[in-house]
Order: sequence, then structure tokens, then C-alpha cells
Amino acid sequence: MSSVESTPAGATTVRKTALNAVHRQMGAKMVDFNGWEMPVEYPASIGGGIINEHMAVRTGVGMFDVSHMGDIRLVGPEALAAVQHISMNDASRLAVGQAQYSALLYPQATFVDDVIVHRLGEEEYLLVINAGTREKDFSWVRGNTRQFDCDVEDLSDAFTQIAIQGPKGVDVLQKLTDADLSAVKFYWLTRGTVCGLRNILIARTGYTAEDGFEIYIPADEATSARVWYEILAAGKEFELVPCGLGARNTLRLEGKLPLYGHEISDTISVWEAGLDRFCKMEKSEFVGRDALVKAKAESVKRTLVGLEMVERGIARDGYKVLDSSRREIGYVTSGSPAPFLKKNIALAYVPPELSEVGTALKVEIRGQGVGAKVVPTPFYKRPKKV
Repeated sequence: MSSVESTPAGATTVRKTALNAVHRQMGAKMVDFNGWEMPVEYPASIGGGIINEHMAVRTGVGMFDVSHMGDIRLVGPEALAAVQHISMNDASRLAVGQAQYSALLYPQATFVDDVIVHRLGEEEYLLVINAGTREKDFSWVRGNTRQFDCDVEDLSDAFTQIAIQGPKGVDVLQKLTDADLSAVKFYWLTRGTVCGLRNILIARTGYTAEDGFEIYIPADEATSARVWYEILAAGKEFELVPCGLGARNTLRLEGKLPLYGHEISDTISVWEAGLDRFCKMEKSEFVGRDALVKAKAESVKRTLVGLEMVERGIARDGYKVLDSSRREIGYVTSGSPAPFLKKNIALAYVPPELSEVGTALKVEIRGQGVGAKVVPTPFYKRPKKV
């Protein structure tokens, strides 16, 4: 099972996944991420480093430990009604074996969290939630579904979740499973034997803007380590690289995939975040809908845009965004070099009137206004298969 490290009184508790010892054995640089000790990058001697890991996922295949993510299962006669009530997308559209991006909203239409909703069975759904919001999310889901005839279970510590991402990810995983992965479409899932483990959930999802899979295996240390090393061995011919949180962040930024506490939070609305395509207002009722109707009528005062630096400098999270008169008009939510695109990019909130593609702006870096421009997003789109 994933474990919690004991610490002296008054100190912060640090959680560890079942693969923690493996990451340390491989020489990974470990960091505290939302209370979890996680690898940020692996040593160059095994093909690691944030840039190498990023490029491996874009051009080949990389593997991530994402066991810090949380999992909430809803099962019962009114499981669908419960999911519909607490999430903004339309789960009634899901066939068994299908998944969708969605979000849990507060009554004021800001974000509890963004989630992936998986329909596992006729009356069974799995919500995959963010690591830093596990306890809050479970409490919120349980508190807002009490009126429905379904059980709500926190399965967050039941799984080791491993992501195999990149155009060659399907080739690696197919060597280790009896499931026909070619039959699994993007944002669909199946079950099969993986590394000798039966009935393993295999989802064609991820957080890298690439094709790939996420597998859910029992969260004991011995099993987790065995599967990790078997994937490494199977991926050797495809030059698979173990990847940490550093590359995961630059990959998701290139794909404009939001991160809780950055692009979305309990102070940011769906309309501001530009996630309206996932918000199905035609649903008769869900938490936050009334506030969304009101906010739509009033129009938003800020909107999320993509920035590309046109002068030398890196826009980092939290930096101020300035207009041509050097007046502060917004802030950077996420920013870094983009290894595959070979540009310095960022996401930022700015007034709608300054959000048009091509608009010249500045980012304040060490007290200086550094030139940037608004560009189309996502910055990176996965090439379509011929």
C-alpha cells in the first residue's frame, strides 16, 4: 500500500507511493509535491533529465508513477444520478468502458477539482482526482451525494497507478497484456491481464497531451516494483524512459492541460478557465449550474490565454502580466520553457479585451517588462495518425 511517513510532532506528514523505494534505487531526485514525496526527474545516466524525459514522451515513450492521484468509486442504482449532480459534464453520454473529462464545482461555480469520470459498469463510476485535493474531494463528493442510492468509496490507496505515455506506449504495453489495445479508443478503458495480474483496469488516458495508457494495479510494494521493472524491460527496445513530475508539468503545459491551484481553483470559474466545452448546461441540474447561468449573463472579467515570450526571459508561475503601458493587468498561472516546441511559453489570466491572438503584452521578470504575445492554444497538438 502507499504509505505515510511518520514525522516528529509539529512536522508535516509526507506520503510515499508504493514505488518510492524504486525511485530512490534509480537515483531519482525526490521533491515534496502536495504532501507526497515524488520523483521530479531521473539521472541522465539512465536517459533522464526533464528535457530528455519530455522528448521521450513526445517522440517515443515514457513512464510515470502517478499513484498520488486519488480514486473515488460510486456504485449503486443511483450512481449515475449522483455523478450527474456533482459534475459539470454529461455522464449519461458515457457507454460502459468510456471516460470523460469533467469537474466538480462549488455552488458559486468555481472548482472543487477537475476529474476524469470513468464508467466501469452499468451502475459503477470511478472519479480520478488530484493528489493535493484527495481528502477535500472525497468529503465533498460524499457530502453532496447522500440523497442518492449509491455507495461512495475512497479507493485512493488501493491502486498503484502507472502511466505509459507517448506514441510507442501502445507497443510497450501490448507486450505485457492480453487485452487488444488497438481496440481501445482514446478516453476509453478495458480490463485485462497485465504482467500476470488479472482483471487490471487499463485506460487510454493521460496528462501529457500524447497518446498513452494508465494502468491500475494493487498497491503493495512488491507487486508495484515488479510491474515497474517489467515495463522498463519491455520498453527497452523502444528506449522507454522513466519520467518525473518535471516532465509531466512541461508536457501538460504544452497541451494546455489545467493544473489545480494554477489554471483552476476555488476562486476561478468555468467560463474564465475556458472549459465551457466540457460544461453541459443542457443538463437539468448540477451543483454550480445556477451560478454559471448568472455569470454567463454578466460576462467574464478575465480569461485564460497562451503566451509566447518574444524577448529573452522565462515567465514563471505567479509573475505579473503587463499591458503596453506597463500597467498590471493579469498574472501567469504556469510558465516554463517548452522542450519540444523550443520556446518559452506560459498560461495567464488577462482581461478579455487583451486576449486576442497577436496582442502584445509584457511579463514582469526581475522588475523588468519582458515582451510576450498572445498565441493560439493548445501550444502543442498531437499529430493525427495517417
